Amino acid sequence: MTNYLVVTAMGADRPGLVSRLARLASDCDCDIVDSRMALFGNEFTLIMMISGSWSAITKIETLLPSLSVELELMTVMKRTSKHVPKNFVSRIEVIFTGEDQRGTMKSITQFLADRSLDLAAVRSHAEDNEGLQTQSIFLAINIPEKVDLAKLESTIYQLAEDMNLECSIKLMQGTTSPQ
Repeated sequence: MTNYLVVTAMGADRPGLVSRLARLASDCDCDIVDSRMALFGNEFTLIMMISGSWSAITKIETLLPSLSVELELMTVMKRTSKHVPKNFVSRIEVIFTGEDQRGTMKSITQFLADRSLDLAAVRSHAEDNEGLQTQSIFLAINIPEKVDLAKLESTIYQLAEDMNLECSIKLMQGTTSPQ
């Protein structure tokens, strides 16, 4: 039986961190099923899902804390199970851009939560463009069958307009735009 472990790591960015963590997984006879790495300021962040036998997962759980100390990383581990995707009829990708405003992410995510929509991915970025603080927010949203896609698109565009943001919506997974 395959077992799964989610590992998160964070610390000062420097070369070789991903390599050392990948080596540990390999040395413990584990496979990296999925991973994401990002830099936030000068901080390295990594999240990965590892699979292996019960003894392999136990071994990495035992060895990771000492490697974390050596690499000066803060780590968290949690056992999990294989992801079973829900049955969604489609996915849309939405990009909001415009002047950076406090509360934008709160408003957008509350809008989605109020409609019980499933977020598959979120990325946001703010930067200074010649004295103007701008933001870009990318969302991948899974759409269940019961949702009227045309109405949802319309309400997303209205939300963007209300927040004084530009918005683009791209239909994914073989869907076609409703007429």
